[in-house]
Amino acid sequence: MYAIIDIETTGGQPAQDKITEIAIFIHDGEKIVDKYNTLINPQRPIPYFISQLTGITDEMVQDAPKFYEVAKDIVEFTEGKVFVAHNVRFDYSFMKKEFADLGFTFQRKTLCTVRLSRSLIPGLPSYSLGKLCKSIDIELTQRHRAIGDAKATAILFDKLIKLNRPVVDGNMHMAADNTAQVLKEEIKTSLLPPNIRKEQVDALPMVPGVYYFHNEAGEVIYVGKSINIKKRIIQHFNIDYKSRKSLDFKNSISDITYETMGNELIALLFESAEIKRMKPQYNRQQRRSVFNTGIYVYEDGNGYKRLSYGSVNRADNVSLTPIIALSNQFKAKGFLYHKVSKYNLCQKLCDLYKTNGACFDYQVHQCNGACIGKENPEEYNQRVDAAIESFSFEHNSFVILGKGREPGENSVVVVEHGTYLGFGFVDESFSAKNIEDFKGAIKRYNDNKDVQQIIRGHMRSKHKDKVIVFD
Repeated sequence: MYAIIDIETTGGQPAQDKITEIAIFIHDGEKIVDKYNTLINPQRPIPYFISQLTGITDEMVQDAPKFYEVAKDIVEFTEGKVFVAHNVRFDYSFMKKEFADLGFTFQRKTLCTVRLSRSLIPGLPSYSLGKLCKSIDIELTQRHRAIGDAKATAILFDKLIKLNRPVVDGNMHMAADNTAQVLKEEIKTSLLPPNIRKEQVDALPMVPGVYYFHNEAGEVIYVGKSINIKKRIIQHFNIDYKSRKSLDFKNSISDITYETMGNELIALLFESAEIKRMKPQYNRQQRRSVFNTGIYVYEDGNGYKRLSYGSVNRADNVSLTPIIALSNQFKAKGFLYHKVSKYNLCQKLCDLYKTNGACFDYQVHQCNGACIGKENPEEYNQRVDAAIESFSFEHNSFVILGKGREPGENSVVVVEHGTYLGFGFVDESFSAKNIEDFKGAIKRYNDNKDVQQIIRGHMRSKHKDKVIVFD
């Protein structure tokens, strides 16, 4: 049984917009057997441009039932049925959010008629509902009203499942089984973008690397990395997207390519370089920096050097440049706690203990009293300078040898005089006497604070790579 659904809303974002109309057509695999339609009072004004598009006005929904008043009907109509819609993620995301607001988990198997149409009627110029209906002679009335669009989708669905029913040696049972198999596969893959085939995802490697999402024109619109390319891409497609922009992103993915990298460090370095080089449309946040929390140093009125942490864009740090950047505030606090312990610094003067008096460590005799002026600034600042010195690489020039892309290969990362030079791959038998030999084996990439932090983070982790020091 299939519940073919269309909704109208106050906007394109499930997280903040509401449903204004819903229509449901029930199909038993042979024909339409029931239907349900109602306007819904969204309990908020309908934007003018939405009313212009749908024809639904505030006056029309004023006396309509609120969603919670029809929720039981919707549950009963869709219970035990496959949720079918044209671009199903949009309608399904709104439905899940409306029910979540009522404290109810709405969960159904889903089927997208965009994907089903591409599978059964390939080669059409467009698979939007209006143009698709025109291509295969389906009358579409009351466009952009739930009842009109749902009815057209129901007729489309009926045509699609019967398109795939050739009589095999006069055996209608075999034909029905064939249809059922097609539908079963499409239900399994309904979470995929409309232009992505299951075979493409099945063929993805389960290894570290960088992957690219392309639009229909072949342009790269997103770059990502993972230690398991296939698993990460499937996670992308299984997300319940909460905004029109997110849904547009998913629906615009028409192809996937990838580069295997051998290990996570190389994947991180290459992803960072590719995002900065290609500036993909949907990598805007990463294009700026994936390290958005800074560690800062400044001198207070009493002459003590103080460390603090915060957003690299926060207003009170406009005049300050972070001496190191980390990915989030949790990691920044952990980083500072480590330096406080290692260099015997004061928690209060490192922004980790808010008090007008002595810090906690002073009370347990682990702080020398800079927080209350007992230790002179010169002595305290020497340890702060030593801590800051440790923010850079432990070694001045070094090479990291890691796992390669295939057996018998190693990855190579080269840092010289504190500057990242790039990475490459060499055979396990590669022999080098000095850093110049390794420099000849890599491709050069730009140094920046992002890659510096990637390498620092890797060096602090429990990695199993071989580090060759040339200080």
